[in-house]
Amino acid sequence: MHINSYHNRRIIGNIAEKFVCEYLIKKGYRIIEKNYRAQVGEIDIIAYYPQNDCLVFVEVKYRKNDFYGLPQEAVTKTKQDKIIKTAMIYLKQTKIKYNNYRFDVLAVFDNNKIDHIENAFMI
Repeated sequence: MHINSYHNRRIIGNIAEKFVCEYLIKKGYRIIEKNYRAQVGEIDIIAYYPQNDCLVFVEVKYRKNDFYGLPQEAVTKTKQDKIIKTAMIYLKQTKIKYNNYRFDVLAVFDNNKIDHIENAFMI
């Protein structure tokens, strides 16, 4: 996934999210929602992992390189809190019960490398 610098941030984000969706599907996840929005925030991807009956709230972070730090370092405590609040709204709205849920961060680099950090943060 080589992304040219002239693309704007939203286009780059969409490309990275599509790349992550393909990665997750290959790993056995089912994509339920993309870019879920609530009053308090947004969740990039909501996926279901049937292997352990787990609903996974995914934050995607892209970096061309690690010059400004690793992508996952951009998921600050404030960002985590927004994702958690948004996830709680999603769970209330859908009223579907899952045995497990977790918050993952998928860090995407320009060299097609993905670092999948499971349980990147917790409530």
